Amino acid sequence: MEYVTLNNGVEMPILGFGVYQIPQEETKQAVLDAISVGYKSIDTAQSYFNEEQVGEAIKETDVSREELFITTKIWIDNYGYEKCKESVYESLEKLGLDYIDLVLLHQPFADYYGAYRALEDLYEEGKIRAIGVSNFYPDRITDMCLFGREIVPAVNQVKFLS
Repeated sequence: MEYVTLNNGVEMPILGFGVYQIPQEETKQAVLDAISVGYKSIDTAQSYFNEEQVGEAIKETDVSREELFITTKIWIDNYGYEKCKESVYESLEKLGLDYIDLVLLHQPFADYYGAYRALEDLYEEGKIRAIGVSNFYPDRITDMCLFGREIVPAVNQVKFLS
């Protein structure tokens, strides 16, 4: 497995298994199958509505938690400082985890500044190992970095269609 080192020193697998559009009733087995063939990185999101099933697979696998890299994304309805913080705790509970390896803001809408501040605080509390964004255009990332953020986003995850 190849890894990339993020800007805070955390190593992230280059290749990950995403659960977007996998029905809830199939998600647990799909994740177990992905882990069984060598995937260490699992990518979910609040808006995929399958974090609980991902968590069931994590709990059931023989692969240790420390070997897995779990990513989730905060949906725009949960932006703003308080809502974001609460939603991360809900994701932790659904996933059955003490920490999440990478948490991303799903899109650059609504109060993403407040949400990002919440992620920074959760990072400082040890609930998140790395923070970033998803689907942000360069101007939005630049704005985020220049807006006095203490932590520069480690990742900008974008959809790639081949």
